[in-house]
Amino acid sequence: MSAADTDFRARAIVVRKGNRYEDMTAGRVFEHHWGRTISAGDNAAFTTQTLSFCPLYFNEPYAKALGHPRILVNPLLVFNTVFGLSVEDLSEGGGPFLGVDDCQFLIDVYIGDTLTARSTVISRRTSKTQPGFGIVTWQTQGFNQNNVQVIDFHRTNLVRRRKP
Repeated sequence: MSAADTDFRARAIVVRKGNRYEDMTAGRVFEHHWGRTISAGDNAAFTTQTLSFCPLYFNEPYAKALGHPRILVNPLLVFNTVFGLSVEDLSEGGGPFLGVDDCQFLIDVYIGDTLTARSTVISRRTSKTQPGFGIVTWQTQGFNQNNVQVIDFHRTNLVRRRKP
């Protein structure tokens, strides 16, 4: 047997991932299928790595003294988690991230909460300077396990076209 016969890469079939510009019609809703439960470890690691020393995110007696039932999840971890849940459907097909607007943190998220996400295409247009891309803006909403919205933001990306 040759090395090519035993090397899985020689037998692999490339499958394109993600949606393209042509899939992004105004009003289309993407129910992102993965949810994520935020653990104490997730929150502690993120809060430490980002040098966010607000005691609400790592000191339970402090959080309780301020009326919270337990430690709060760092809001930027909430944002990053919900954003991350949307990547497979919205931007995995390729294209640079252009920004976030109108980000609102609506209610507190606590250790043990499970987040899910939904995105709606708000607008799209072809790119004037990048012929193989279009510019798409989505409204992304994050929800907890009780289906209560916890975050809302608009996100814009260059999105690859199928045929430039």
